[in-house]
Amino acid sequence: MSAGTTLVRDKTPVNSIVAAFRNNISQYSMLIALVGIMGFFQIMTGGILMQPVNLTNLVLQNSYIVIMAIGMLLVIVAGHIDLSVGSIAAFVGAVAAVMMVEYNVNFILVIAISIVLGAVIGGAQGYWVAYQRIPSFIVTLAGMLVFRGLTLAMLQGRSLGPFATGFQKLSSGFLPDLFANQSLHLTSIVIGVIVSAVVVYLDWRGRQNQVKYGFSVSPLGLFVVKNVLITSVVIYISYLMASYKGLPNVLVVLFVLIVAYAFFTNQTTFGRRIYALGGNLKAAALSGINTTRLTFLTFVNMGMLAALGGLIIAARLNVATPKAGTGIELDVIAAAFIGGASATGGIGTVIGAVIGALVMGVMNNGMSILGIGIDWQQAIKGLVLLAAVWFDVRSRVKS
Repeated sequence: MSAGTTLVRDKTPVNSIVAAFRNNISQYSMLIALVGIMGFFQIMTGGILMQPVNLTNLVLQNSYIVIMAIGMLLVIVAGHIDLSVGSIAAFVGAVAAVMMVEYNVNFILVIAISIVLGAVIGGAQGYWVAYQRIPSFIVTLAGMLVFRGLTLAMLQGRSLGPFATGFQKLSSGFLPDLFANQSLHLTSIVIGVIVSAVVVYLDWRGRQNQVKYGFSVSPLGLFVVKNVLITSVVIYISYLMASYKGLPNVLVVLFVLIVAYAFFTNQTTFGRRIYALGGNLKAAALSGINTTRLTFLTFVNMGMLAALGGLIIAARLNVATPKAGTGIELDVIAAAFIGGASATGGIGTVIGAVIGALVMGVMNNGMSILGIGIDWQQAIKGLVLLAAVWFDVRSRVKS
């Protein structure tokens, strides 16, 4: 009788939701942490954190971190690391500046050439890692030094700019308002509503497919609560930005990349093979996966995203400087780990990396508003990174 009673109690909606949350705590923990951190700094800064102007600046200041964190996630999932992303970003920004300022090359062509250059650089590093079996830590550490030196040589120790207005809009431009409303950027709100509807639809379709093929799914109550929260946050942020200048161009770039890479990692064979590569290299090779080529292409992808990040940095500063991108690799790597990527490879999500980057960005922004010195900022971020990796290790041991 007691066994039957226990079974009925476990099937109640509330207990089902609680049990599902406990079973998926690693997926929700950093999202909860992000909300908690934002709430803390919102209170401590007297409401400045969520002001439309500051929220827009938060997106602009951390867009390149999010972009490179997506690439770094795939590198880490594959079982490697890339320490050179900051130097590659600086080098590509310097090359782009030279082409635009000294040779008057059209900025659209410059963007295309820069992305190809990033792919070549990533491929060069990937060759040593994949085909010559040199540890990625050593290869990318060498790359960090090489491309930082080449940046100094390219710019000859000077800053180079300014750039064409069209290029600057890559980072500092905003979407036009189709409704031409003076007080509120209605286009941004409409986009927020559409994005929310698409997210809910895709999540619902995924849930239905899981049910169709007999996979376990989270309770309906948890599904509803999660999507209501996501929809509320997206629409609220869209409203806040609409009350300033609207959605930045770079936010659109971020959205496209996040959707594309989330689909790539979850829905394509190639993406799933990267997880197999990091999970067990020998098993992946025995199953017929070309692990060498996969590793090579993972670094090519990282080089392309680092190049895009470098272009956004240059566009935001409106100048290329020898010190651009210094220390960015630490924030990028930290974002991936804080977002749930496993230090041993094979585990991690694109959304997790984005959340990790936002955690780093909110902390940087909030501590700067509070006047906390860079010394303590570095120390606090280091402790947060250590805590995130510790949580990952502990959760895997328990499972």
